[in-house]
Amino acid sequence: MSTVEAEGVMTMAAALDHEPTEFDPLVDLYGVWTPELADRYLPIPGMPPVKYECLDGKLILSPYEGSANIYAADEIFVRLRRPARDLGGGAYTTLNVQLASNRWIQPDFTVLREPARGRVWIPAEQTLLVGECVSPSSRKADRIDKPARCAEAGIEFFMRVEVSYARQQAEVVLLRLNDAGYQVHTKSLAGSRFETDVPFPLSFDPAELLED
Repeated sequence: MSTVEAEGVMTMAAALDHEPTEFDPLVDLYGVWTPELADRYLPIPGMPPVKYECLDGKLILSPYEGSANIYAADEIFVRLRRPARDLGGGAYTTLNVQLASNRWIQPDFTVLREPARGRVWIPAEQTLLVGECVSPSSRKADRIDKPARCAEAGIEFFMRVEVSYARQQAEVVLLRLNDAGYQVHTKSLAGSRFETDVPFPLSFDPAELLED
C-alpha cells in the first residue's frame, strides 16, 4: 500500500472513530433527569409501557402493577374520591408527584389538597396523601424507601396496601408524619374495619380490596 493510500485509510478510520453515536436518553441523561427533560424525552419510543420515577437524577423504570394491585388501588381510589372532594381537593390514580428538583414518584393513588386541573407535575406541598400497593418485586421500595422520601418531602400521610390472593388477606396501614418521621396512625386486616378521621373520615373492611 502506498503512503497516500495508507494516509487515506487512516483518515477514514479517524472519521469513523469520531462519528457521533445515536443519542440514548437512558444512557446520556443518566444522573441528570429533571421534569423538564422528562417532558421532552419520555416515554421512550419503542419501550414497553412502564412507570418512570426518578431518584437524584437517576431514572427508575418499573413495570405496571399486576391485576391484584390494580384492583386494590381502584377500590381505594373510589373510597377516597368523595371525601377528598369534600375537603376541597381531589383523589387520583397515578400522578407525577415531585419530591425535589431531581426526584419524583408515581404513586398508585394520591390525594391532593386542591384539584390538579390538568397539571402534569404535582409539587409535594400540594400532596396530602400518597399510597402504594406493595409489589413482591418492589417490597423494600414500597415499604421503606418511598415512605422515607415522602416524609423528607413533608407529605403528611402515606397509605400502604398489601393484598394476597394466596392467603386471601389484605392489610391497610395509614402512616402520619410527625417530627420523628412517619408513625402508624391506624391499620387493619381483612375481616376488621379500617377506620380513621384524618385526613378525612374513612371506614371500610380491607377484604373489600380483594376481587370476588
